[in-house]
Amino acid sequence: MMILSLRKIAAVCALFSLVSVSGFQKSAVATLNNQSQLIAQGQARIQSHQVFKSILPKLKQKTQIKILLPKFIPESNGENPIYAIIETASPKKYDILIGFSPDCNGGTACRLGVLSAEAVTRKTPRLTGKPVSLAKGITGYFVDFSCGANCSDATLTWRQQGVQYTVGLKAGDRTSLMKMANSAINP
Repeated sequence: MMILSLRKIAAVCALFSLVSVSGFQKSAVATLNNQSQLIAQGQARIQSHQVFKSILPKLKQKTQIKILLPKFIPESNGENPIYAIIETASPKKYDILIGFSPDCNGGTACRLGVLSAEAVTRKTPRLTGKPVSLAKGITGYFVDFSCGANCSDATLTWRQQGVQYTVGLKAGDRTSLMKMANSAINP
């Protein structure tokens, strides 16, 4: 009789453990091929493109500002792998390079674009560029690329909750940058 009771208790404990683990709220779910991923950041969750999965733990550890990462990245259809590389991460700022090789250091051949965020202070310069309407009623400012020996990044910058965010694409277009920014603003 005692053995039967212990087996029932063990079965109930095992069932409880399975239910608890499957319902755990701080889970990480990733999918491939330009679909979104859900990653926990404290109580808030970050939905982003799967390319950021490998750098997100370090980014969360180093920065105190709200992390916004896009779900959409042009040219990330799976034909050519893309990589996210942290260039800078501090409590009030982060810079991420998006490239076509894991050791890209910003060189023109491997560079796709950049993401950056920095806490706004009195010394932060005023935003410039062509105003564009983004999600949640936010106004962003688009600056087109220029080409000489190489082409620069087209950028789209906006401010949200005391942080200035920028997405940039080498020789990028306004439509792609707006889609990228909106996918970060609306997780």
